[in-house]
Order: sequence, then structure tokens, then C-alpha cells
Amino acid sequence: MAKHLKIRGLVQGVGYRDAMCREAGRLGVTGWVRNCPDGTVEAIVDGAPSAVEAIIEWARRGPPAARVAGVTLSDASGSFTGFSWRPTE
Repeated sequence: MAKHLKIRGLVQGVGYRDAMCREAGRLGVTGWVRNCPDGTVEAIVDGAPSAVEAIIEWARRGPPAARVAGVTLSDASGSFTGFSWRPTE
């Protein structure tokens, strides 16, 4: 059950990617996260449906310093080992 997330708001420069990597590890979610040039954060998350739903709920809040304005979801595909932090594209 892979999902693509586009997270808007104050989500860069607040430790969002590090925190998402930790949360993904805690939940057993695989995939990746990266900053985008437009100020959003993009992620692909995959795993058990309950774990994917849990990371999506977390993404809507983010770490304490973040101010998430919204999360856009779409289906994704891919096979991932672990959860990584990718460079900005």
C-alpha cells in the first residue's frame, strides 16, 4: 500500500525529514522523504496499511516546529528497503 505525500506549510528547516525518518522506522514503514524547491516536502511511504495510515496521520502534524497546512495523497508504487532521506530535486 504505497502512497505519495506532498506536505505543504512550514515544513522545511524545522527537522521534518529527520523526524519523519524516525517515525517511519518506529512504524516499520519503508520509502523516502525529501525537500522540494517549492518549499514542500515530498515522501513515498509503503508498508502495512495500518502503518501507512499512521505515518500519514503523523505527516499531517509533523514535528513540533512544523506548521503543516495540508497533505496531498496519491497512490504510488515501488519497492523499498528501509526509509531514506533523499536530496532535494
